[in-house]
Amino acid sequence: MKPSVRIVLVNTTHAGNVGGVARAMKNMGLAELYLVQPCKFRTYDGYARASGANDIMDNAVVCEDLTEALSGCTHVYGTSARSRTLEWEDCSARECAAQIGALGGSAQVAIVFGRERSGLTNEELALCHHRVYIPTDPSFASLNLAAAVQLLSYEIRMALEGDSPAPAAAAAVRKEDEPAPADAMAHFYTHLESTLVGLGFLDPENPRQLMRRLRKLYQRAHPTRSELAILRGILSLTDKAAAKDR
Repeated sequence: MKPSVRIVLVNTTHAGNVGGVARAMKNMGLAELYLVQPCKFRTYDGYARASGANDIMDNAVVCEDLTEALSGCTHVYGTSARSRTLEWEDCSARECAAQIGALGGSAQVAIVFGRERSGLTNEELALCHHRVYIPTDPSFASLNLAAAVQLLSYEIRMALEGDSPAPAAAAAVRKEDEPAPADAMAHFYTHLESTLVGLGFLDPENPRQLMRRLRKLYQRAHPTRSELAILRGILSLTDKAAAKDR
């Protein structure tokens, strides 16, 4: 069994770019396309650029925000050509593909691509487990959206079906021992922030980098579903205890 891989595009502004991405995906055997607040993309130009990948265009899932688009995903890679001031787990496109190739069939993977002009924000990258980049000439690092999707999709296909030795079959994993999906983690971070504000540990008027650093801490730990349930339970009891003391 192979992991499920979805391509997520954020705020795409040109229908032709969505069509080009659909074509690139179909070339490499990927079918799951998620769009966060896209432009009107099911147009003549969109379908023309898709060049026959109409099924991917027709079945694309439109979402209101990135958290919704990442629902159920256990491994999330955010693409960015720029290094960021925050500490990040960086990997190249080939390293990203190798990691995906080593995952079991129960894994739900998302590769997130940002806006054509400005890419992903730091807040959006904070929802991802890794920053993935495509090694390019530093003096001209920006890639066309469809080209970037094509390159990453190719590397993923090679990792999953190429001539390299297939990874050992993963043992069956109980549902509670699967990595917590991205949407569940997003709800946890919201709960954590609320609890810290209630305790007076986090000043909402001057939060600095606290929540971003905590996100990175928990992302490095890769908590499972059951571990996340324990953490949520601790937060709930902390909320109750703090309410009694008020």
